[in-house]
Amino acid sequence: MGVQPIAYVLSDSVGETAELVIKAGLSQFNNGEYKIQRIPYVEDKETIDDALQLAKEKDAIIGFTIVDPFLRNYAKEQANQLNIEAIDIMGPMLHAMERAFNKKPRFEPGLVHKLDEDYFKKVEAIEFAVKYDDGRDPRGIARADIILIGVSRTSKTPLSQYLALKRMKVANIPIVPEVDPPEELFEVDPKKCIGLSIRPDKLNDIRKERLKALGLGDQATYANMKRIHQELEFFNKVVNKIGCQVVDVSNKAVEETANIIMHIIQQNRL
Repeated sequence: MGVQPIAYVLSDSVGETAELVIKAGLSQFNNGEYKIQRIPYVEDKETIDDALQLAKEKDAIIGFTIVDPFLRNYAKEQANQLNIEAIDIMGPMLHAMERAFNKKPRFEPGLVHKLDEDYFKKVEAIEFAVKYDDGRDPRGIARADIILIGVSRTSKTPLSQYLALKRMKVANIPIVPEVDPPEELFEVDPKKCIGLSIRPDKLNDIRKERLKALGLGDQATYANMKRIHQELEFFNKVVNKIGCQVVDVSNKAVEETANIIMHIIQQNRL
């Protein structure tokens, strides 16, 4: 190898794992003076042959993360014949795990990135639920996968967060008789909207407990039955105008309501 080490990174995915390992190794031999070139999405022998030829011409080393056993063995055998130093980064680990778990690997490229993508979608959905909670910004209505509509204390926020963990982008809109619902609510596809209804007596109990938790008396208008009936009547007018489906949350846990909502949304998409 010359003064500046050269390494080609072969991968059946993007090659990030192999590059990190090669960099870590090179850092023990050199003060950052090296060149690494990725060759991603290796799916055939020809790509391996081309990479090995480059490595031979440049007096470079090869590092590879290839899960397909045939291509992995081919890379090792060809590198050996050409007298190229080739480092199988994934193979020894897969063999060790296969022995330890007594189970065959899946041999699917890019699974780490599929998991990462799933994680980031979940984080994005959670951030969306926080940003568009309680009608803070009506612009979220058009961007949401699900819009929850209900009076206060119908579990809109916990439902939004739970559905976000399922990678659903949820906006929720509080319904208050004195405040006109945002116009955007009547412009979106009603199949995306879910009304959350509740029995007046159940809502009364929940609101009384909420007032107690805040150190307030349970005689406030918030927990007044006349006021509750007024809010629920207004809620019914709104959801009827939208033409959306309604789920009764009176005696349901958040998880149960969320599963019902997801089923409705899936059926509507079909």
